[in-house]
Amino acid sequence: MEKTNFLEERLQKQLEFIVEVDKLKHIYRQTYLADGSRKENSVEHSWHLALMACLLAEHTLVAEIDLLHTLKMVLVHDLVEIDAGDTYCYDEQGALDKEEREKKAAERIFNLLPAEQAQELWALWEEFEAVSTPEARYAAALDRLQPLLLNYTSRGKSWQEHGVKKSQALKRNAPIENSSSVLWTHALRILDQAVQKGFLAE
Repeated sequence: MEKTNFLEERLQKQLEFIVEVDKLKHIYRQTYLADGSRKENSVEHSWHLALMACLLAEHTLVAEIDLLHTLKMVLVHDLVEIDAGDTYCYDEQGALDKEEREKKAAERIFNLLPAEQAQELWALWEEFEAVSTPEARYAAALDRLQPLLLNYTSRGKSWQEHGVKKSQALKRNAPIENSSSVLWTHALRILDQAVQKGFLAE
C-alpha cells in the first residue's frame, strides 16, 4: 500500500510539472520565424535546438558527443523563462539580474518534480550555463546558431529592430567556435552575407 501511495504521489508531481512547463509556450523571444511572420516562442526554439543537435553532431570538435545528454540540456535550459522571462541576448540592462531571476525560477520550477529528477534538471541547467563540457559547448553553439539562421533568413528583421551591429553579433556567436570550427566558419559567412545584403549593420 505504501509503495502504491509513493508511486501515485511521484506520478502526480511529474504530471504537475508537465502541465506547469506548458507555460513556456507563452514565452516569446525576439527572434522571428524564418519567414518573418511572427516571433518564435521558447518551446519552438527548444524543439529546433533538439532537432539541430541530432543533425549536426558530426561537425563537433570532439569524436563523440553524448547526444541524449545534449538533448536533455537543450530541452531544459529555457524552462526558467516561465518565471524569469526571456532576456534578449543584446539587452545589457536585462542581463544584470538575469542570473538571479533564473536561479529563483529554477528553484521553483524544478522542485515541482520528485527530488532526484529535480536534481537532474538542476544539474543539466547549471551545466548548460557553465559551458564547461563538450555537450554544453555543443548546446551553446546550437543556441547561437539557431537564431543566427533565423535572423538571416528573416532578412535581419530582429537585428534591425534592435539596432544590432556585426561586432555585437560576432561576440554573441563566438561560442560556436568552441564546439565546431565547421559551424563557426559557416556562421562567419552568414554574418558577412548579412552585412552585404543590408540585413545587419557593419
